[in-house]
Amino acid sequence: MENKVEGILPRSKWKKVAYGGMQRGYDDNYTDDSFLEDMVMNANVVKRDMTKVMRDSVSITQYLCIVALVVCVWTYTLWSIIDETSLLLLDVGLLVLGFLVLLLTAQKLSLQLLSKYLINISFFMSGLYILAPIYYTLTTSISSDSIWALTVSLLIVHLFLHDYSGSTIRPPGALNNPTLTSNISLNASIVASVLVASRLPSRLHVFTTMLFSLQVFLFAPLVMHCIKKYSFKLHLLFSFVLMIVTLCIIFPLHRLLFVLFFGLLVFITFVCPYWLIKIQEYKFEINGPWDEAKLCFDITE
Repeated sequence: MENKVEGILPRSKWKKVAYGGMQRGYDDNYTDDSFLEDMVMNANVVKRDMTKVMRDSVSITQYLCIVALVVCVWTYTLWSIIDETSLLLLDVGLLVLGFLVLLLTAQKLSLQLLSKYLINISFFMSGLYILAPIYYTLTTSISSDSIWALTVSLLIVHLFLHDYSGSTIRPPGALNNPTLTSNISLNASIVASVLVASRLPSRLHVFTTMLFSLQVFLFAPLVMHCIKKYSFKLHLLFSFVLMIVTLCIIFPLHRLLFVLFFGLLVFITFVCPYWLIKIQEYKFEINGPWDEAKLCFDITE
């Protein structure tokens, strides 16, 4: 005959209760051995490859070289090493080269879209030429030290907020809108160009320098994006050539600046990816039944 103790009922099997209070016979902080069966470790941790991270870092060093080339052209123009005629020829050459690259690499670039771009650029250049006298006298009451400090600050903001992944770059025919940070980055580069142009000796200098700066800051990311989409090997080759050209131009400008810039390129391309891979070893993530519940709605007609 089975013995039963009066007043004591057998405990029911423990189960997780989200809303329903305590289960009878168990403490409110009790957890069963089966509670950790659904535990998952490092489910969302991305395994990164050193080679892939280094290849992704090329986009950053590439754009750093582009901005460095713009600064070098500004410097040589302020020192009267580059005259307005040479700079105008450089502007035309860059414009033709950019459209040639787009024609060869962009898949959705039609003649109609190309003619639309040319018309918009002609209006843009006409407006820039008309506004050149205003830019020429825009900062006459501001000291040069303030202009250079503000220009450097704006370029740092531009580099810090620039979209290096290319996710906000609109290829020909696309309708996606840029983000707030990319707009701030672009506006910072334009304001920096205006500040530098206001210190040039003539209105034609202002026009050619502004045209060069805006071509690079507005047009270069699109061209680089199209090259990368067309062929990644071509993208790597172009980036390597761009780094060599940039270093060769910086070297006669200032030796210490050459060493610092070369060290920055090495740091971004090799040291930063190595750090990222090493830090991933210490990343530890635990997921389980204690995480916040995700509601799933099954809508049936």
